[in-house]
Amino acid sequence: MSAPLSIADLNDVLRMTFIGGRVMITSGIDALPFPVRESIVAKVRTFDAFTPDNDPYGEHDFGSFRQDGAGTIFWKIDYYDPTLTGGSEDPADPKKTARVLTIMLAREY
Repeated sequence: MSAPLSIADLNDVLRMTFIGGRVMITSGIDALPFPVRESIVAKVRTFDAFTPDNDPYGEHDFGSFRQDGAGTIFWKIDYYDPTLTGGSEDPADPKKTARVLTIMLAREY
């Protein structure tokens, strides 16, 4: 039997594959030209610039980067209960957690 995945591992799977949760983009991202949106999604999927400053809990749940034609981009993973009506009681348990990855312009945060 393999060990359960860590919160960071679960978040990485969602971010890299868009499997294991929901992926949302804000209206600001949606309004960008398709090639810019496509580049943003690719950068979110390959993001690996985690440091103690931007990932103090080691959960890989937030990142930011600059994007030509859009400015600063944020992405964030939030943990909800399975009904999406409140926070998850245990983000390490996929059965108790609905992960939501949101990709947004920094000015929309």
